[in-house]
Amino acid sequence: MRVISGSAKGVTLKTPSGMETRPTTDRVKEAVFSIIQFHIPGAQILDLFGGTGQLGIEGLSRGAKSAVFVDRREEACALIRENLRRAKLESNARVVRSDYMTYLNRSKEKFDIVFLDPPYGEDFLENSLIRITEIDILQSGGIIVAERPLGKELSLDLPGFSKSRDYKYGNTLIAVYQRNPILEDKA
Repeated sequence: MRVISGSAKGVTLKTPSGMETRPTTDRVKEAVFSIIQFHIPGAQILDLFGGTGQLGIEGLSRGAKSAVFVDRREEACALIRENLRRAKLESNARVVRSDYMTYLNRSKEKFDIVFLDPPYGEDFLENSLIRITEIDILQSGGIIVAERPLGKELSLDLPGFSKSRDYKYGNTLIAVYQRNPILEDKA
């Protein structure tokens, strides 16, 4: 696993031992960043299920302003910090040890990009998508990148959001939700 592009291009990131964290493959990561490339410069990123931190780190390497990494496990938080050090991107990042829902319920920040790559066998993806739309954590025009396994339906109707088609990469599906721009009253 490596940083694909930007200031940290080529930096090898550490991966965890065991099966508790499932890092996004380089092929899927490259596809995701091709899809969202114009949203990255200057963006504030939330990597909600941080794992190794590779999605947020890739965003920082490509010119995002800042990134917050959230994971409930101390081992994952330590791994994210190590990977940020390897990529020399720790000054623009914050690592938070927290359950995803607790973080969402307490956060007062607004983000331009939210990465959701939760454990596949759980309902974390659906729950986090619903909660994000309820708490107004995303900037107008901001995006959510949601990763899930092939075969897992994601037919949520999220008020105020437009959903892209599903992008298929092997056994992985990616959907991008964009918050509809808030039109200012001209009257």
